[in-house]
Formats: sequence, C-alpha cells, structure tokens
Amino acid sequence: CAGIRPFSCLDRVIIQGTLPDICHPGAITGFFNRHGIRIFDFKPWAAPMRDEINENIKAIAAENGIEIEFVRRSKDSKEERIQEVIAQRGEHPGIVHILSAMESCTAFKPWHDKQTHETFFKYDSGRCLHYYIYFIDKDFGLCYLRIPTWAPYRLQFYFNGHNWLARQLDKKGIAYEQVENAYLRIDDFEKAQQLADQFPVKRLHRLLDRYARRLCPVVARFRSGVHWSIMQAEYATDVIFKEHESLAPICEELVRTLSHAV
Repeated sequence: CAGIRPFSCLDRVIIQGTLPDICHPGAITGFFNRHGIRIFDFKPWAAPMRDEINENIKAIAAENGIEIEFVRRSKDSKEERIQEVIAQRGEHPGIVHILSAMESCTAFKPWHDKQTHETFFKYDSGRCLHYYIYFIDKDFGLCYLRIPTWAPYRLQFYFNGHNWLARQLDKKGIAYEQVENAYLRIDDFEKAQQLADQFPVKRLHRLLDRYARRLCPVVARFRSGVHWSIMQAEYATDVIFKEHESLAPICEELVRTLSHAV
C-alpha cells in the first residue's frame, strides 16, 4: 500500500455541563418549591450568583496578570486572538487569556397560570455575559471553559484530542511531527494508536469537575453537581503517504468525493 496505515484519534471535542437541579423548567420549579423560594423571586435569587461569577473571574484575571477582553463582534475570531496570545506567552500550562461576550443563553421566566392557579417556570429567550477562560492543561493542552453569568449556568468545555495525544507521545518519548491539526510523522504508529484508543474518560471527568468548581464556584451550591455530556465530538483519521507522487493520482477524486459528502 502506498500510504502508511491510517491513524485515528479524537479531534475537536465540546462537552456541555448542566446542573440537573435547575437545568430545565420542571427542575428549577421543583428546586424553588423545595427550598421555599418564590418563583417570582427568580432575579433576586440569581443576581448574587451572577455577581459571584463576575468577581471570581476578575480575581482569576488579576492573579494571572490578565486583562479581560470583551469581544464586541461575533464575527471576530476567538481562536485567532488566543493564538496571538500564545505566540507571546508560550505554551506552558496555566491561564492563557479570558474573553467575554454578550451571547444567547438558556433562560427561564416565572409564569402564573390563571386557570390552574399554578406558578412555575417556562423557557424564555435570553442573552447574558459569557466568559471564555482559555488555559493550557498539562495533559489536555489548550482548553476553554465557557461560563454564562445567568441561571441555569450551562457550561461548555473544549479540548482537542490531537493536542492531548501529543502530550502522551512526549511522555513516552515517541517522536512525531504535528502541523496544526494533523500528524505528518509518528515514529511508532502502533503505540500511538494504542494510546489514542486508551483515552482516559475518568481522568477527563475529574478534570471537568475540578475546573468547574474553580472557575464557576456557584456550581457548589447545587447538590446534584454538574452533569457532563458530549455536545460535539470529531474523530479524525490521518493517512500519511510516503511520497507525494503516490497521493497525486487520487487527490482530485478524494477532494471531489469529500466535497459531495459534506
């Protein structure tokens, strides 16, 4: 075969974190009723937690000598901005940068049904300030945690499987060449595939809980904690050809087929 055996691993992964106690109208209605909170006191109840999130993020920024940067236009690339920061600071572990933006969020509104005389929450459209905290983890590489400042605090966590695997290859002393999101060379493909297939889900879960508690401390107020679920996951296969001449005859057909598939 002209190509080295295909190599596959996780690529971009986005994980959603929800608070089961308040993540949908029925849940938050029950939460308020159990704790003796009036449904129409939703805003006074949520406001102190919004302030706690804001103050915590500001404290983290100050500790790391970072100025929170507000993104005014949705078309502005967050990823490009973060790469600019990394080019200046380097790729050592720690907080990289903090961006903020006004974005759509899950929201609730109090409602009283005049026919049934029941008071409860309904879904509503909303916008609130969100923080994107970018950091480099020693095992998972560049990640971010997206934190909304308004209940029900639906979190979003991002990491890239290629970056995670690169760190595992470093630990094992396996040489490789990585360009952006692809490997051009791995000295031991079989061992690399074994590492990729042994992705540590439990370790990732512990990392998610740790960063959620540190970066969004209001989650500690809810007994059920954070429920993590996959929002988006990409699984990539790299095929490395030994010679350019081997790829050229099939390149056009590959591009055409992939374009039609997308």
